[in-house]
Amino acid sequence: MKNVRQVTKSVDPREHATWTLSTLYARLRQWAYDVYDTREHPALGQTPEEAFNTGLLLSGLRPNRLIEYDDDFIRFTLPSTPKGTAKVQPNLGVKIHSLYYWARGDAFRDAEVEKTQIRVRYDPYDMGHAFACVKGRWIECISEHYARFQGRSEREIQLATAELRQRQRRHGQQFVLTAAKLADFLSSVEAEEVLLEQRQRDDEARAVFSLMEGTPLQIPAVFLSHSSPIEATSNDPSANSTSAEVDRINLEEDQDDIYEDY
Repeated sequence: MKNVRQVTKSVDPREHATWTLSTLYARLRQWAYDVYDTREHPALGQTPEEAFNTGLLLSGLRPNRLIEYDDDFIRFTLPSTPKGTAKVQPNLGVKIHSLYYWARGDAFRDAEVEKTQIRVRYDPYDMGHAFACVKGRWIECISEHYARFQGRSEREIQLATAELRQRQRRHGQQFVLTAAKLADFLSSVEAEEVLLEQRQRDDEARAVFSLMEGTPLQIPAVFLSHSSPIEATSNDPSANSTSAEVDRINLEEDQDDIYEDY
């Protein structure tokens, strides 16, 4: 893709991609831990795994430096607004990317909090909820029209917004985007056609996250009625398990030879 104008359809890598993101992640993990980590490295004179364990014996485990991959870590690494804050509007909440979010409970009804700038973070893979820091405490917030925005990714919202603007532009009408218009469009058949490919990509990303975190794959209820590369069944617990996702990928021992040159 260095010289894009010279790329034809027959050699365009986007036309030949066959692996899903979760399959690619599983293969990379296999290579890193089962192949590269267990073979002698010419520069080390031992395997990388042995060198790592030797370093731990010499320097110690240092548990005080360990950062747990918990809810706090995930929340602190979520994206925020360009300013990092949002203003608390009375009876509306905080506005993040054209959507208003209201904190659970009465945190936003405090007179000291209203009309002040507070730190906010949102989940790019679920725009139905966000987080706001109120008086030093992080509180979950729920979006307006939550039932329609739950499980929708930030990219889906961007594509839907662009599609709505394009349609209004073709009709020569002035367009004012509102959460209600966006929610109605997301529930329409037209949105199904526009967003299906992006939804499949988001499902693949969620599968990778479940593998990384070692947690069962959770698919939002809004997607269960649609066909997707990843299906969840209530009768088969293994369908949502990490081990089932890994076992589905047939990793053959004799294929380790493909890594000899790396």
